[in-house]
Amino acid sequence: MTPIALNRRALLGGAAAGISLAFAGRVSALSPAARPKLVVLIARGAMDGLSVTPPYGDADYVPLRGGLAVPPPGQPDGALPLGDGFGLHPALTGLHDLYGQGQLRFAPAVALPVRIRSHFEAQDVLENGAATLRRQEDGWLNRAIVAAGGQPLKGLSIGAQTPLILRGNAAVSSWSPGGQVRPDDRLALRLQDLYADDPLLGPNLMRGLATEAQAEASGDGSVRRNDARALGAAVARLMTGPEGADIVAVSLDGWDTHAGQKAQLQTRLTGLDQLTAGLMTGLGDDWRRTLVVVATEFGRTARANGTQGTDHGTASSLLLAGGALKRGGPVGDWPTLAQGRLFEDRDLRPTLDIRSVFKGVLRDHMGIDRAALDARVFPDSAAEAPVMAGLA
Repeated sequence: MTPIALNRRALLGGAAAGISLAFAGRVSALSPAARPKLVVLIARGAMDGLSVTPPYGDADYVPLRGGLAVPPPGQPDGALPLGDGFGLHPALTGLHDLYGQGQLRFAPAVALPVRIRSHFEAQDVLENGAATLRRQEDGWLNRAIVAAGGQPLKGLSIGAQTPLILRGNAAVSSWSPGGQVRPDDRLALRLQDLYADDPLLGPNLMRGLATEAQAEASGDGSVRRNDARALGAAVARLMTGPEGADIVAVSLDGWDTHAGQKAQLQTRLTGLDQLTAGLMTGLGDDWRRTLVVVATEFGRTARANGTQGTDHGTASSLLLAGGALKRGGPVGDWPTLAQGRLFEDRDLRPTLDIRSVFKGVLRDHMGIDRAALDARVFPDSAAEAPVMAGLA
């Protein structure tokens, strides 16, 4: 198969020029059973966008990547075609099926507004939504729940700890797969007595026990975190019904591929694909109101290192999937991998502030007012226009 010539002008003139989302309606106008759903999957460790959405049509891709380059569509272990000279990693077969249904899009060169290559610092910036590296105790997803106003949204974190992205003034629930803490356990009963009059810990404990009871009732109490499809289905069940969560954050670890990247990415991306499939199946009819965002703190170097891995980079890919998504092409500009175009002569150059995508999702999918987004959710990014303009 002859690679498509991939260049900056082609993307700007194509589907990326006009971006919009389809969704069921503004949050404030909907009943709890019909509200839109949002799942944010954080790929911790720096996901390699040049492998997730390989730009096989860029003439400099294979020379830079060498043995790590994903072959073009039609070749053994080749990319799954997305058009515009891009493909999808061959492990992402389920997501590629969604693409065929118009339910997958991607931004090929997003990054944080600040250039850092420390995992912990970058994850803080990704989750607090700030323009600079600074200490902040709340996350943009929690602030979005507050900004939604009169129609309260239910937030849920998956894992042993609530990530920064969901910490803040809005009360959220949490569920750790396999935790199996039941309301009638001795420890739970003692904690309920201890926290009965505590205005912070008491309500938080009760929310946690209620979520655990909901998981137990669904048969999900013993779900293993490494069973990605079952985990996705279990999370979906916590999002359905009148008490289901509207906004969910899930951390996916293990994306720091300094050595032996091919095998590691095959495992991680297979898990991501299965997790998404579990979500879609478990949500049933609610999938058509759901948007899944896959984001990471930064990308990897354009060139492979000496151990067939990659090191900390800058721009990466962001994935959007779900039944609420309107069919379209790549989101944003492609900087190309040409000589002189790499950031600091080593990384994919960013062309889009990742917060622009987040703001577009919150405005066009969750129905949060643009003024509230500028003033409260991302207060130092007023100049960043959301990229998901308009409702279907």
